[in-house]
Order: sequence, then structure tokens, then C-alpha cells
Amino acid sequence: MSQPWAGSARSFRWPVGVERSIARPSSEVWAAISTPGILELCHPFCLANPVMSWPGAGSRDEVHYFNGVVYEREILEWIDGVGYSLEIGEHGRETSLVEWRVEAIDPTASSLAISVYPYLLRRIPPAVRWLPHFVYLGPMLRRYLRSVVKGFDWYLTRQEPVTRNQFGPHPWFSPDA
Repeated sequence: MSQPWAGSARSFRWPVGVERSIARPSSEVWAAISTPGILELCHPFCLANPVMSWPGAGSRDEVHYFNGVVYEREILEWIDGVGYSLEIGEHGRETSLVEWRVEAIDPTASSLAISVYPYLLRRIPPAVRWLPHFVYLGPMLRRYLRSVVKGFDWYLTRQEPVTRNQFGPHPWFSPDA
């Protein structure tokens, strides 16, 4: 799954990211995001999260979305207690780089941040790609990521799994959007 650009993906000019404060210690947030198959409990667009190998660099799993799309994930970098970086995409297709990070705010609260370096517009010259990035791709990706971090917040603070489309449907991953 590794792509030749993976080492330079962080140089992509316009990553899309979200960050959310969660009223749980960073150790608990890390424990959640590093649990195999956790997306089934926390991700509002995930039907299944089968795991091939876990944990650490080289880990692999899949995200089966409610609309039938299946993405493969491969962990590239694993930093215990802090986060990981991964490639994600459909089998045999281009991948995006995603970084998950946990940071302590104080002993009882932390932040969860997810940043995506999307593949979609990478091959288009920057002078042209800014318009679709800032008008469509960025806002849609940010909307998706907000739902994902809200799902982790919900699960960690209430100890209840999220439900399908709990924070609203998304046109990319929900069949009923």
C-alpha cells in the first residue's frame, strides 16, 4: 500500500485537520485510538473495522463504510501515548496520509487532533487546485473529521457506542445523505 510520495506528503500545502477537547485524560484517549477495531464503536460512518495486524508500525485494518466503500489503512509511524500516521485509501488506488495525535491539556482533559493530507488534488498545479480545495474538498473533509472526533468524545465521555450518522449524514460515506 505504501506509495512513493508518502515521505513528502506532509509538504502538501493544504492539509485538512480538526481538533477537539475531550474531558478524559490523554492516557484514556490514547488507549481508545490505539485499540484494534475501535472505529466500530466511535466512528459514525463505520459499519465494520476488521483488523489484519495490530499494533505498531505496519499495522493494517479496513474501514467499511455504511455506503459500501471500503478503505484500507496501514500504520506508517506509531508513537506510544502520542499518536500515529497512516495511509488510507481504496485497494489499489491512491492513498492519503492521515495523522492522529493526542495531547494532554491537564490531568483530566486532552485534545484529539486528526489531520489529512489528501491525495485528490495533489497532481493538479497549486494555482488551479486552491479553488476546489477551499470550496469543496476542505469543507467536506473537515465536516467528516468533526464527526469522527465527536464520536470519540461521545464514546469516551459516555461509554456508549455512537450510532449510524449520529452527528448527521455525510454525502461521501452515508447512503442516506
